[in-house]
Amino acid sequence: MKLKNAFVAGIAATLALSCSGPKNNGEEPVVVMETSLGTIELKLYNETPKHRDNFLKLVDEGTYDSLLFHRVIYGFMIQGGDPESRNAEAGDILGNGDLGYTIPAEFCTDKGIYHKRGALAAARMGDEVNPKKESSACQFYIVWGNVYTDEQLDELTERSGGLYTFTDETRELYTTVGGTPFLDGQYTVFGEVVEGLEVVDAIQRVETGFMDRPVENVKILSVKRK
Repeated sequence: MKLKNAFVAGIAATLALSCSGPKNNGEEPVVVMETSLGTIELKLYNETPKHRDNFLKLVDEGTYDSLLFHRVIYGFMIQGGDPESRNAEAGDILGNGDLGYTIPAEFCTDKGIYHKRGALAAARMGDEVNPKKESSACQFYIVWGNVYTDEQLDELTERSGGLYTFTDETRELYTTVGGTPFLDGQYTVFGEVVEGLEVVDAIQRVETGFMDRPVENVKILSVKRK
């Protein structure tokens, strides 16, 4: 599965904007991700119950413990969750590992959930082999992105033929907090960083080599429920 290649952003023909979960369904779970560069706390959205429950299941099973952030792109995102990254040797090509199943897409832009800076989202295979945009069972990324100007957002709308449009709310988000607006409706966002955004910043700044793999391993030491 070419998850590392499928992540490259593209403009799709349509946007799927359905959201399967309720707007408010109790307290949102938080997980604590200990990394070799610091601690990241992540809140999981109740609006994306399939992704929430799957991620919690993997956390409880210890699936993420000792894996790597195997793909890091400065100004874009940090990606981890490849089970093949555990005990990987220097020079190993990572990003193809998975768990043998996918998760149906849960796009919630209609609920105010976007690819803002700090968003937790699921990686997936490309549209050519995955037209339903179903998510990887285990690979995820955390958004860094950029802060946009109104003119840049207008240009994105124009280049996409009107596919991407921005409300006052989303303009405020992407011109202040920042993120990756061109991924909205393409990949499922199912949570966000609530503590430790500076750690995400530190990771996205590390030196990388072939296939965007960090030259020095950035390890996920453990992930546990808070």
